[in-house]
Amino acid sequence: MTHPFQVVGIGNAIVDVLAQTDDSFLDHMGIEKGIMQLVERSRAEMLYAAMSERVQAPGGSVANTLAGLGELGLRCAFIGRVKDDALGRFYAQGMEAEGTAFPNPPQPGVEAPTSRSMIFVTPDGERSMNTYLGAGADLGPEDVSETVFDQVGLLFLEGYLFDKVPGKAAFEAAARFARTGGGQAGITLSDPFCVDRHRSDFQRLVADELTFVIGNEHEYKALYETEDLDTALAQAAAVCELVVCTRSGDPVVAIRGEERVQVPVTRVVPVDATGAGDQFAAGFLYGLATGQTLETCGRMGVIAAAEVISHFGARPKTDVRARFVAEDLL
Repeated sequence: MTHPFQVVGIGNAIVDVLAQTDDSFLDHMGIEKGIMQLVERSRAEMLYAAMSERVQAPGGSVANTLAGLGELGLRCAFIGRVKDDALGRFYAQGMEAEGTAFPNPPQPGVEAPTSRSMIFVTPDGERSMNTYLGAGADLGPEDVSETVFDQVGLLFLEGYLFDKVPGKAAFEAAARFARTGGGQAGITLSDPFCVDRHRSDFQRLVADELTFVIGNEHEYKALYETEDLDTALAQAAAVCELVVCTRSGDPVVAIRGEERVQVPVTRVVPVDATGAGDQFAAGFLYGLATGQTLETCGRMGVIAAAEVISHFGARPKTDVRARFVAEDLL
């Protein structure tokens, strides 16, 4: 008998293509610094061709989180859609090689090529992401198999998938399967623009469907249309069991019922900020999945985020669990 997955994630299966560059290159290519921009297929191909010394890795926000959880020793599965093309096969093989099950094989029949994000990293560690939402954005309920959710512990959803109707249906199916299997379901809010596009859907999910929500201060302010973070967090905490908010270099806030903790963050200059939020979620969810206190969950998230911004790339390169042990968290 196979063991049930401790964490299942659903999101965009995107190949991250990273290259180091400078501000003048961004200006020349018309790339807005420090944000994620969606691009069409033709611009994606042009930017891909313009990258030098490319580093490719399986990516996507929730996929990065699942990879971090797998590195920490949890049994994880990531549900995403890729085409049966070179990048799609690279993605599926890469996830499995890193210890995260990828239940849906590359599909030969889909029209759009596998999703990819061209990420340009400047010397200050800022990343400018240019994402082509190919096959991954077309994930739908047919891609969600109930068997994956047998006795699942946690389900983690990616807000970006709400940009298409089938993605919403996939979320709802997955949340239903997870609850039936006795698991908890949560979401990453993804980015403020994503929240703006889907505010009413996200508010309904947080209130009615989900056990936990992870986001940053800008995303929570966008969710409840206020410039006061405490007001936004209070609204979220009134309807959702667990609310977690990152604030760049300021302390992380986590609220569960009457319990509120603040976890300090040591400010460092990042080598590459790609994946900081994703790995914070990995550390935090590892703590949640293993029954740690709220403060310990937050400290684990901070340690995991600090590890990933200390090097190039969006996934851990050192033993994060050993860092937990060194900090007496395990």
